[in-house]
Amino acid sequence: MPTCTAPDGTALAYHVVGEGEPLLCVPGGPMRASAYLGNLGGLAKRRRLILLDLRGTGDSAVPADPASYRCDRQVADVEALREHVGLARVDLLAHSAGGDLALLYAARHPRRVRTLTLVTARARALGVDFTAEHRLEAAALRRAEPWFEAAHEAYDRIWTGSATDADFDTAAPFFYGRWDAAAQVHSASEVEQSNDEAAELYASPGAFDPAAARDALAAWQARVLVLAGEVDSGPLPRVAARIAELFPTAELAVQPGAGHFPWLDDPDHFTRTVTAFLDRSDLS
Repeated sequence: MPTCTAPDGTALAYHVVGEGEPLLCVPGGPMRASAYLGNLGGLAKRRRLILLDLRGTGDSAVPADPASYRCDRQVADVEALREHVGLARVDLLAHSAGGDLALLYAARHPRRVRTLTLVTARARALGVDFTAEHRLEAAALRRAEPWFEAAHEAYDRIWTGSATDADFDTAAPFFYGRWDAAAQVHSASEVEQSNDEAAELYASPGAFDPAAARDALAAWQARVLVLAGEVDSGPLPRVAARIAELFPTAELAVQPGAGHFPWLDDPDHFTRTVTAFLDRSDLS
Protein backbone atom coordinates (compact mmCIF):
# COMPACT_ATOMS: atom_id res chain seq x y z
CA MET A 1 0.00 0.00 0.00
CA PRO A 2 1.64 3.27 -1.09
CA THR A 3 1.70 6.29 1.19
CA CYS A 4 2.74 9.92 1.10
CA THR A 5 3.30 12.37 3.93
CA ALA A 6 1.17 15.44 4.63
CA PRO A 7 2.91 18.68 5.63
CA ASP A 8 2.03 18.04 9.27
CA GLY A 9 3.63 14.59 9.14
CA THR A 10 0.44 12.52 8.86
CA ALA A 11 0.89 9.42 6.70
CA LEU A 12 -1.69 9.37 3.90
CA ALA A 13 -2.49 6.11 2.15
CA TYR A 14 -3.70 5.90 -1.41
CA HIS A 15 -4.75 3.02 -3.64
CA VAL A 16 -4.04 2.65 -7.34
CA VAL A 17 -6.56 0.75 -9.46
CA GLY A 18 -6.63 0.30 -13.21
CA GLU A 19 -4.66 1.48 -16.20
CA GLY A 20 -4.36 4.54 -18.38
CA GLU A 21 -4.05 8.24 -17.65
CA PRO A 22 -4.23 9.00 -13.91
CA LEU A 23 -7.40 10.27 -12.27
CA LEU A 24 -7.02 11.50 -8.70
CA CYS A 25 -10.15 10.61 -6.70
CA VAL A 26 -11.36 12.28 -3.49
CA PRO A 27 -13.98 10.37 -1.48
CA GLY A 28 -16.96 11.81 0.35
CA GLY A 29 -18.87 10.64 3.39
CA PRO A 30 -17.80 13.04 4.74
CA MET A 31 -14.65 11.26 5.85
CA ARG A 32 -15.36 7.79 4.46
CA ALA A 33 -12.50 5.58 3.34
CA SER A 34 -12.06 5.42 -0.42
CA ALA A 35 -12.88 1.69 -0.55
CA TYR A 36 -16.56 2.48 -1.22
CA LEU A 37 -15.62 4.01 -4.58
CA GLY A 38 -14.44 0.57 -5.76
CA ASN A 39 -13.36 0.79 -9.39
CA LEU A 40 -16.04 3.44 -10.05
CA GLY A 41 -18.24 1.15 -12.09
CA GLY A 42 -15.42 -0.01 -14.34
CA LEU A 43 -13.90 3.42 -14.93
CA ALA A 44 -10.59 1.80 -13.93
CA LYS A 45 -10.60 0.06 -17.31
CA ARG A 46 -10.12 3.48 -18.90
CA ARG A 47 -8.23 5.43 -16.22
CA ARG A 48 -5.67 4.71 -13.53
CA LEU A 49 -7.58 5.65 -10.39
CA ILE A 50 -5.53 7.14 -7.56
CA LEU A 51 -7.89 6.82 -4.59
CA LEU A 52 -6.95 8.89 -1.54
CA ASP A 53 -7.82 7.71 1.95
CA LEU A 54 -8.40 11.01 3.73
CA ARG A 55 -6.54 11.43 7.02
CA GLY A 56 -7.99 9.25 9.75
CA THR A 57 -9.83 6.98 7.31
CA GLY A 58 -9.01 3.66 5.68
CA ASP A 59 -5.28 3.00 5.73
CA SER A 60 -4.28 6.60 6.43
CA ALA A 61 -2.98 7.59 9.85
CA VAL A 62 -4.95 9.46 12.48
CA PRO A 63 -3.54 13.00 12.73
CA ALA A 64 -2.11 14.37 15.96
CA ASP A 65 -4.43 17.39 15.74
CA PRO A 66 -8.13 16.54 15.27
CA ALA A 67 -8.76 20.11 14.09
CA SER A 68 -6.90 19.15 10.91
CA TYR A 69 -9.98 17.18 9.83
CA ARG A 70 -11.52 20.52 8.81
CA CYS A 71 -12.06 20.50 5.06
CA ASP A 72 -9.91 23.51 4.17
CA ARG A 73 -6.99 22.13 6.15
CA GLN A 74 -7.02 18.96 4.05
CA VAL A 75 -6.29 20.88 0.86
CA ALA A 76 -2.60 20.47 1.71
CA ASP A 77 -3.10 16.68 1.78
CA VAL A 78 -4.36 16.66 -1.82
CA GLU A 79 -1.43 18.80 -2.88
CA ALA A 80 0.99 16.47 -1.06
CA LEU A 81 -0.44 13.52 -3.00
CA ARG A 82 -0.16 15.36 -6.31
CA GLU A 83 3.47 16.16 -5.66
CA HIS A 84 4.17 12.62 -4.47
CA VAL A 85 2.81 10.96 -7.62
CA GLY A 86 4.67 13.46 -9.78
CA LEU A 87 1.82 15.05 -11.73
CA ALA A 88 2.23 18.63 -12.90
CA ARG A 89 -1.56 18.86 -13.43
CA VAL A 90 -4.29 16.47 -12.37
CA ASP A 91 -7.62 15.27 -13.58
CA LEU A 92 -9.53 15.43 -10.31
CA LEU A 93 -12.74 13.53 -9.45
CA ALA A 94 -14.65 14.09 -6.23
CA HIS A 95 -17.77 12.46 -4.84
CA SER A 96 -20.35 13.86 -2.43
CA ALA A 97 -18.76 15.82 0.45
CA GLY A 98 -15.41 15.37 -1.28
CA GLY A 99 -16.66 17.98 -3.72
CA ASP A 100 -16.01 20.68 -1.15
CA LEU A 101 -12.41 19.56 -0.72
CA ALA A 102 -11.84 19.40 -4.47
CA LEU A 103 -13.34 22.87 -4.93
CA LEU A 104 -11.13 24.35 -2.23
CA TYR A 105 -8.13 22.64 -3.80
CA ALA A 106 -8.99 24.11 -7.19
CA ALA A 107 -9.46 27.57 -5.67
CA ARG A 108 -6.06 27.41 -4.00
CA HIS A 109 -4.19 25.62 -6.80
CA PRO A 110 -6.09 26.44 -10.02
CA ARG A 111 -3.12 25.79 -12.30
CA ARG A 112 -2.68 22.28 -10.89
CA VAL A 113 -6.12 21.08 -12.05
CA ARG A 114 -6.68 20.13 -15.69
CA THR A 115 -10.26 18.90 -15.27
CA LEU A 116 -12.68 18.59 -12.36
CA THR A 117 -15.41 15.93 -12.24
CA LEU A 118 -17.97 16.49 -9.48
CA VAL A 119 -20.05 13.35 -8.92
CA THR A 120 -23.26 13.99 -6.94
CA ALA A 121 -21.10 16.46 -5.08
CA ARG A 122 -21.58 19.12 -2.45
CA ALA A 123 -20.61 22.71 -3.11
CA ARG A 124 -20.87 24.36 0.30
CA ALA A 125 -17.45 25.76 -0.54
CA LEU A 126 -19.24 27.88 -3.16
CA GLY A 127 -22.27 28.66 -1.02
CA VAL A 128 -24.60 26.01 -2.48
CA ASP A 129 -26.02 23.48 -0.05
CA PHE A 130 -28.84 20.97 0.24
CA THR A 131 -31.85 21.27 2.51
CA ALA A 132 -34.23 18.88 4.25
CA GLU A 133 -36.86 20.05 1.75
CA HIS A 134 -34.60 18.95 -1.11
CA ARG A 135 -34.20 15.54 0.53
CA LEU A 136 -37.94 15.06 0.95
CA GLU A 137 -38.67 16.29 -2.58
CA ALA A 138 -36.41 13.63 -4.05
CA ALA A 139 -37.76 11.00 -1.67
CA ALA A 140 -41.28 11.61 -2.96
CA LEU A 141 -40.16 10.40 -6.38
CA ARG A 142 -39.79 6.90 -4.95
CA ARG A 143 -43.40 6.35 -3.84
CA ALA A 144 -43.82 3.32 -6.07
CA GLU A 145 -40.95 1.45 -4.43
CA PRO A 146 -41.96 -1.44 -2.13
CA TRP A 147 -39.75 -0.14 0.67
CA PHE A 148 -41.07 3.44 0.49
CA GLU A 149 -43.45 3.69 3.45
CA ALA A 150 -41.07 2.44 6.16
CA ALA A 151 -38.13 4.28 4.63
CA HIS A 152 -40.05 7.55 4.38
CA GLU A 153 -41.11 7.42 8.03
CA ALA A 154 -37.48 6.85 9.02
CA TYR A 155 -36.37 9.67 6.69
CA ASP A 156 -38.80 12.07 8.36
CA ARG A 157 -37.32 11.24 11.75
CA ILE A 158 -33.80 11.85 10.43
CA TRP A 159 -34.61 15.37 9.25
CA THR A 160 -36.57 16.24 12.40
CA GLY A 161 -33.66 15.14 14.59
CA SER A 162 -35.40 12.23 16.30
CA ALA A 163 -33.83 9.31 14.41
CA THR A 164 -32.34 6.16 15.85
CA ASP A 165 -29.44 4.24 14.31
CA ALA A 166 -32.01 1.84 12.86
CA ASP A 167 -33.73 4.71 11.06
CA PHE A 168 -30.58 5.50 9.10
CA ASP A 169 -30.44 1.89 7.94
CA THR A 170 -34.12 1.89 7.00
CA ALA A 171 -33.78 5.12 5.00
CA ALA A 172 -30.71 3.96 3.09
CA PRO A 173 -32.64 2.98 -0.10
CA PHE A 174 -33.22 6.67 -0.85
CA PHE A 175 -29.53 7.05 -1.64
CA TYR A 176 -29.54 4.41 -4.38
CA GLY A 177 -31.29 4.36 -7.71
CA ARG A 178 -31.79 0.60 -7.34
CA TRP A 179 -32.12 -1.02 -3.92
CA ASP A 180 -30.70 -4.34 -5.07
CA ALA A 181 -28.21 -6.74 -3.49
CA ALA A 182 -25.20 -4.71 -4.61
CA ALA A 183 -26.64 -1.53 -3.12
CA GLN A 184 -27.42 -3.29 0.16
CA VAL A 185 -23.87 -4.61 0.49
CA HIS A 186 -22.48 -1.19 -0.39
CA SER A 187 -24.68 0.55 2.18
CA ALA A 188 -23.77 -1.94 4.92
CA SER A 189 -20.08 -1.03 4.61
CA GLU A 190 -20.59 2.65 5.45
CA VAL A 191 -20.28 2.46 9.25
CA GLU A 192 -16.99 0.58 9.31
CA GLN A 193 -15.51 2.80 6.60
CA SER A 194 -16.45 6.13 8.20
CA ASN A 195 -14.68 8.27 10.82
CA ASP A 196 -17.54 9.91 12.71
CA GLU A 197 -15.31 12.22 14.75
CA ALA A 198 -13.67 13.51 11.60
CA ALA A 199 -17.04 13.90 9.88
CA GLU A 200 -18.27 16.16 12.68
CA LEU A 201 -15.26 18.44 12.19
CA TYR A 202 -15.10 18.40 8.39
CA ALA A 203 -17.42 21.38 7.89
CA SER A 204 -16.72 23.09 11.23
CA PRO A 205 -16.70 26.91 11.45
CA GLY A 206 -14.06 28.51 9.27
CA ALA A 207 -13.93 25.68 6.74
CA PHE A 208 -15.62 27.63 3.97
CA ASP A 209 -15.49 31.18 2.62
CA PRO A 210 -17.89 30.92 -0.35
CA ALA A 211 -17.37 34.45 -1.65
CA ALA A 212 -13.60 34.01 -1.76
CA ALA A 213 -13.88 30.60 -3.43
CA ARG A 214 -16.30 31.90 -6.07
CA ASP A 215 -13.99 34.83 -6.78
CA ALA A 216 -11.02 32.49 -7.13
CA LEU A 217 -12.86 30.28 -9.63
CA ALA A 218 -14.85 32.93 -11.50
CA ALA A 219 -12.38 33.09 -14.38
CA TRP A 220 -11.03 29.56 -14.02
CA GLN A 221 -10.71 27.95 -17.45
CA ALA A 222 -10.38 24.30 -16.46
CA ARG A 223 -13.19 22.11 -17.77
CA VAL A 224 -15.73 20.95 -15.19
CA LEU A 225 -18.27 18.14 -15.30
CA VAL A 226 -21.12 18.29 -12.77
CA LEU A 227 -22.77 14.86 -12.72
CA ALA A 228 -26.08 14.51 -10.86
CA GLY A 229 -28.40 11.58 -10.27
CA GLU A 230 -31.98 11.95 -11.49
CA VAL A 231 -33.44 10.77 -8.15
CA ASP A 232 -30.66 12.02 -5.88
CA SER A 233 -31.32 14.76 -3.35
CA GLY A 234 -27.76 15.84 -2.77
CA PRO A 235 -27.81 17.63 -5.13
CA LEU A 236 -31.14 17.68 -6.88
CA PRO A 237 -30.53 18.05 -10.63
CA ARG A 238 -31.67 21.69 -10.57
CA VAL A 239 -29.26 22.40 -7.70
CA ALA A 240 -26.48 20.72 -9.67
CA ALA A 241 -27.33 23.08 -12.52
CA ARG A 242 -26.79 26.02 -10.17
CA ILE A 243 -23.37 24.63 -9.27
CA ALA A 244 -22.44 24.27 -12.94
CA GLU A 245 -23.44 27.88 -13.60
CA LEU A 246 -20.73 29.07 -11.20
CA PHE A 247 -17.97 27.99 -13.61
CA PRO A 248 -17.04 29.55 -16.96
CA THR A 249 -16.63 26.17 -18.67
CA ALA A 250 -18.84 23.61 -16.93
CA GLU A 251 -21.26 21.06 -18.29
CA LEU A 252 -24.11 19.32 -16.50
CA ALA A 253 -24.97 15.63 -16.91
CA VAL A 254 -28.00 14.09 -15.19
CA GLN A 255 -27.84 10.30 -15.11
CA PRO A 256 -31.32 8.77 -15.56
CA GLY A 257 -32.58 6.74 -12.61
CA ALA A 258 -29.42 7.30 -10.57
CA GLY A 259 -29.15 8.08 -6.89
CA HIS A 260 -26.15 9.23 -4.89
CA PHE A 261 -23.85 6.47 -6.15
CA PRO A 262 -24.40 6.52 -9.93
CA TRP A 263 -21.55 4.14 -10.74
CA LEU A 264 -23.54 1.42 -8.92
CA ASP A 265 -26.93 2.25 -10.45
CA ASP A 266 -25.80 2.11 -14.08
CA PRO A 267 -22.06 1.48 -14.41
CA ASP A 268 -22.04 1.64 -18.20
CA HIS A 269 -23.82 4.99 -18.36
CA PHE A 270 -21.59 6.43 -15.66
CA THR A 271 -18.32 5.31 -17.23
CA ARG A 272 -19.40 6.47 -20.71
CA THR A 273 -20.27 9.92 -19.39
CA VAL A 274 -17.10 10.43 -17.39
CA THR A 275 -14.82 8.88 -20.01
CA ALA A 276 -16.29 11.02 -22.79
CA PHE A 277 -15.68 14.13 -20.70
CA LEU A 278 -12.10 13.18 -19.84
CA ASP A 279 -11.24 12.07 -23.36
CA ARG A 280 -12.39 15.39 -24.76
CA SER A 281 -10.00 17.08 -22.36
CA ASP A 282 -7.16 14.94 -23.70
CA LEU A 283 -7.80 16.43 -27.15
CA SER A 284 -7.87 20.02 -25.95
